[in-house]
Amino acid sequence: MEENQIVYGRNPVEEILQKTPEKVEKVYIKDSAGGGLSKIISLASENRIPLQRVPGKKLFDLAGPVNDQGVVAQVSMVTYIELEDWLLSVQLTQNPVVLVMDELEDVANFGAILRTAAAAGVHAVIVPKHRQAPVNAAVFKTSAGTAGRIPIIRVTNTNQAILKLKDVGFWVAGLDQHADTSLWQQDFTMPLVVIIGNEGKGIRKKTLDHCDFTLSLPMYNDVESLNASVSAALICYEIVRQRQKL
Repeated sequence: MEENQIVYGRNPVEEILQKTPEKVEKVYIKDSAGGGLSKIISLASENRIPLQRVPGKKLFDLAGPVNDQGVVAQVSMVTYIELEDWLLSVQLTQNPVVLVMDELEDVANFGAILRTAAAAGVHAVIVPKHRQAPVNAAVFKTSAGTAGRIPIIRVTNTNQAILKLKDVGFWVAGLDQHADTSLWQQDFTMPLVVIIGNEGKGIRKKTLDHCDFTLSLPMYNDVESLNASVSAALICYEIVRQRQKL
C-alpha cells in the first residue's frame, strides 16, 4: 500500500480526523492498545468513519515496520464531494446519470466500474461509507487512473441519498435477475440513477424497493448472474447507445 494512503501514530491520526475527516476511509486500532485513543475513537464516531479493532499484524501489514502507536488511518486517494454540493451543479435537462454502489466490496470490480463510468460519461458515482471498497491503489490501478475523473460522492445512508435524488427529479433503475423487463426494453432518456448491487448478494431489498423500475439481462446455460463490473458496463453503454440516437 502506498505511503500517502496511510497515516499512523496517535497525533497524526487525530489531526487528520480533526482537519480533513472526509478523506479518512477507515481507522484501525490495535486490539490490545491501552488508553490514549479515546479522542480518536470519539472523532471517528462523530464523523461516522468506520473503526475496527485488529491484531497488531494488521497494522504492520498496512503501515510496515513503523512506530504506529496502535493506530492507523486509511486515507482516500481522491477527494469526495457532498451530494448537496454536487446537486447545485446539476442540470436535469441534460439527463445526468449517477451510478450508486450498493456495498460493492471487491476493489477490482470497483475500479473497473469507475473506468467504465468515466468512459461512458457518467456524471457521478455514489458510494456508502460502510461496507464499500475504498478508493485505494488497487482501485486506482484497475481503473487505469480514471478514478479521479468524475465526481465520487460518499454518503452515510445510501437509501436516503437515493430518495433525495428522486425528490429532485431522478428516476431510479436497478438490475435484478427476477425483473420481467430486459435491459434492452427500457427507455433511458431521463435523469437516471443506476444501482449496482453487491457481488454476492445483489441489491439489498430495501434499496431495491426504491427503484422505479428493475431490469434483467438475458441469461443462458444456467448462468445466474454476471460480474458486477460487466453488468455495469452493459447498462452504461446501453444508455450511451440510446442517447447517441437522439
